[in-house]
Amino acid sequence: MEANFVIDLGEKAQAISAIIKAFGWREAVPIYVDNEFGEGIVPYLIDALQDIYVRVPYRSVIPPSATDDEMGQELYKLMTMQTRVFIVHMTPNLSSQLFTKANEIGMMGEGYVWIITDGVANFLNSIAPSVLESMQGVLGVKTYVPQSKELGNFTVLWKRKFQQENPTITDAALNVYGLWAYDSASALARAVEKIGTANLGFEKANASSALTDLETIGVSQIGPKLGKPYRLPDLEVLVGSLV
Repeated sequence: MEANFVIDLGEKAQAISAIIKAFGWREAVPIYVDNEFGEGIVPYLIDALQDIYVRVPYRSVIPPSATDDEMGQELYKLMTMQTRVFIVHMTPNLSSQLFTKANEIGMMGEGYVWIITDGVANFLNSIAPSVLESMQGVLGVKTYVPQSKELGNFTVLWKRKFQQENPTITDAALNVYGLWAYDSASALARAVEKIGTANLGFEKANASSALTDLETIGVSQIGPKLGKPYRLPDLEVLVGSLV
């Protein structure tokens, strides 16, 4: 069983480079968080930009726990450079901090170009309105979710259930990660049904004081079977496809 939900990093980079090519910009600076998530897209992005002869004179790497002062120092450094096209790839919380500071020091006005990856764009519905206000004019790419009857029905049911359990929250919405999670859980449940639950047991780990809490969790005996490919042709998938 395999879920084809996640867009290839190379495709994300190509989408960004297509925007830059369309506007004819000749230089760009990536701004990304200093961890595995942030660094993952960088090689693909650099290659995609080089393919269209766009220079990358500098890479701005932001610590995951950067303070406002640290963020400001890095942005002031960027202001001294000739490049005015920035590609932001980081978590929603860190990007909110970045754009708030950039707006505060005057980097969100005319003459600056900001492009966000789907790491930010897919979470725009959860970003504070005050931050969104400072992001006016930002370009971005996000995961495309095709509309369907199944998706519409699921969204109505989900909102109704969420509203019942959280009556004080009125503007909740599922992003693509929530839809992927639902599809993945549904596919796993159907695969278990296909295999059968007769031997649905767990093997306990060998007792040892050196084990972590995670290592003490039992291992499913049907796990190896779930690793085999299964076709679930009648499974309704909200996003992506299953093969």
